[in-house]
Order: sequence, then structure tokens, then C-alpha cells
Amino acid sequence: MITIFFIALGLAMDAFAVSICQGLKLRKLKIGHATIIALTYGLFQGLMPVVGYLLGAQLERYITAFDHWIAFILLGMIGLNMIKEALSKDEEDSDEEYHLNLKEQLVMGLATSIDALVVGITFAFLKTDIILAASSIAIITFIIAFFGVYIGHFFGAKFKSKAELAGGLILILMGLKILLEHLGIL
Repeated sequence: MITIFFIALGLAMDAFAVSICQGLKLRKLKIGHATIIALTYGLFQGLMPVVGYLLGAQLERYITAFDHWIAFILLGMIGLNMIKEALSKDEEDSDEEYHLNLKEQLVMGLATSIDALVVGITFAFLKTDIILAASSIAIITFIIAFFGVYIGHFFGAKFKSKAELAGGLILILMGLKILLEHLGIL
């Protein structure tokens, strides 16, 4: 159980960073926003190990051959979009309320959970109780992402577009880090 906890914590870190970026966009924080964001990441992080577990070892070499490219492209695109929005905002637009975009949430959920798919394959090798592992990962990710939204909102309210610009850069750098790690450069 301790091993599963630390795996869940490690997997939740991407979701934590992205939820901070999501919180940066929120001018008025509503508990519903934080819940939807955290639920999206929690569900993806919980479901992907199950998918990986079911796929098993047969597909491991195919998945690990390109998973880093998918994460890099998705996080990069969303990060660039955040930077573009931060640089194009007028002062009058800065008080406009941000509305969650379902498509963006799903893309972010997928991008942050690709590594959980590979973890699920590992769980199949180790004969891990996948229901216990996946539910633990989902719950821990939900909690961490929920607080990440609040942390991001705190900084976003104080620094507005500068914080959103920083959030976009963080997403791009996260994608680059994932890519470089998988290519063996880092």
C-alpha cells in the first residue's frame, strides 16, 4: 500500500502542475471549477492504469515508443495557447470570467495521464490489485489537483496575465522535460 501511495503521488505531480495553471486562469474561483478540474485529472489518472493493466505487456514497447511525443505536443499546444491569451489580453478583458472548456479539460486529463497507462502495464506484471491501485491513484490525484487549482488561483489573482504567461511556459517546459527524459537526454 505504501508503494502504491508513492506511485500515486508521483503520477499526481503532472496533474498538480497543470491544475495550478488552470487555477491561474480563474478570476473568480468557484468550488465547482476546482471540482471539475480535479475530477477530470483524478478520473484519467485512475482509468489509465486500468487500461494499461488490461493491455498488458504486449503493447508496452509500442506505447513507450511514442507516449512522450503525445504528452509533449498536447502540453506544448495548451501552453502556447495560454501564452497567446496572456499576451493578447486587454485590461478590460482581465476581469472577464473564465469558463472551463470541456475539450481542453479532456486533452489535459489525457496528457497528464499517459504515464499512468505505462504504470498500469507494470501493475499487470507485478500482479498488483488494480482496483485498489487505480482508486488510490484517482483519489490522491483528485485531492492534489483540487488544491493545485486554489494555489494557481491565488497567484493568478495577484499577478493576472503574468501568472498565465508563466503557467503557459510551465506547461511547455513540462512537455519538453517529458520528451527529453524519454529520449535519454535528461
